[in-house]
Amino acid sequence: MSRDPLLLLSLTVVAACGGAHPKGPAQASPQPKSRAGVVQAVTVASGLEHPWALQFLPDGRLLVTERPGRLRLVTMDGHVSSPITGVPAVYHQGQGGLLDVAIDPDFTSNHLVYLSFSEPEGSVAGTSVMRGVLRDSSLDSVQVIYRQQPKVGGGAHFGSRLVFARDGTLFITQGERYDFRARAQQLDSDLGKVVRVNRDGSLPRDNPFRGQRDALPEIWSYGHRNVQAAALDPTTGRLWTVEHGAMGGDELNHPEAGKNYGWPVITYGVDYNGRHIGQGAEKEGMEQPVYYWDPVIAPSGMAFYTGDAMPGWKGSILIGSLAGSLVRLTMANGRVTSEERYLGELGERIRDVQVGPDGLVYLVTDNEKGRVLRVSPAPRKK
Repeated sequence: MSRDPLLLLSLTVVAACGGAHPKGPAQASPQPKSRAGVVQAVTVASGLEHPWALQFLPDGRLLVTERPGRLRLVTMDGHVSSPITGVPAVYHQGQGGLLDVAIDPDFTSNHLVYLSFSEPEGSVAGTSVMRGVLRDSSLDSVQVIYRQQPKVGGGAHFGSRLVFARDGTLFITQGERYDFRARAQQLDSDLGKVVRVNRDGSLPRDNPFRGQRDALPEIWSYGHRNVQAAALDPTTGRLWTVEHGAMGGDELNHPEAGKNYGWPVITYGVDYNGRHIGQGAEKEGMEQPVYYWDPVIAPSGMAFYTGDAMPGWKGSILIGSLAGSLVRLTMANGRVTSEERYLGELGERIRDVQVGPDGLVYLVTDNEKGRVLRVSPAPRKK
């Protein structure tokens, strides 16, 4: 999204509906209407200021980030804790602030929590990741394990999601910081990249560009615009992402080591001024998305549904939409077989999606009076 996401989302819907784009092999969304009466959402907790992410702890409580720079514990009976201390200072401008939260694969023994945030440095900022040991009301032994290079000006396109791979390495998704789109193609920059680090911030030996001259060794894949949704397929262990396009061109990808996903050379969208971007929708040596949206859904937050409480949903990809819905994709052999949308009647910006230990779906809504919502099947009408 742009620096004024609500305005530009409206412009996107108007302009992209009338635009013609080059055809390519990628699969396009059929743009289904939101289905009413299929699921219901109830408020678990309220009074959160621009919540950005949620993460379940083993004891059933939730960690919730607020973009202004607060981390809170939320219980299922709606209690919201005071801010947890130890959270670093954040660059709270535009889309910047405290962003994603994840727990260590060995959390039950080490209690480590990871946070992504926009880290200020004078007049510039960049996406960074820190970790600390969670105590009752504090993060202790805090250290920054990753800093995006370079830090630049502006308050847009920080990414960022944190996803642990099966081998314990950490994927960090990022944006190209909007005004610096060309750097998404440059391997001496972290802008517009998915990077992969070890849990302590050191570099895996099998990263694709490690040892390559003029390439940063943390880079996993490149040519991304602004990746705010990511999750690991529990069946295959493959990373999947959804990134924001401009006016059209939101993309579902499964980023693979060393591959180029095209931005800003190829895209299924156009610029906010209506002009074409790059060279069209295809170019040799650049990956096609698995699926794309035009008009956009404005994706943020993603999960694979693994529970039993939502009939027919197992194996689906769930995506939060800042355009106001919960998007569900059914998959087969790595392709999308259908798309459905829910909760459009709420008119909420859905920022993150998680599956709870009860098999129900939990969301956070991004506004000044944000909420944690629990989604379940709607009761059958008698």
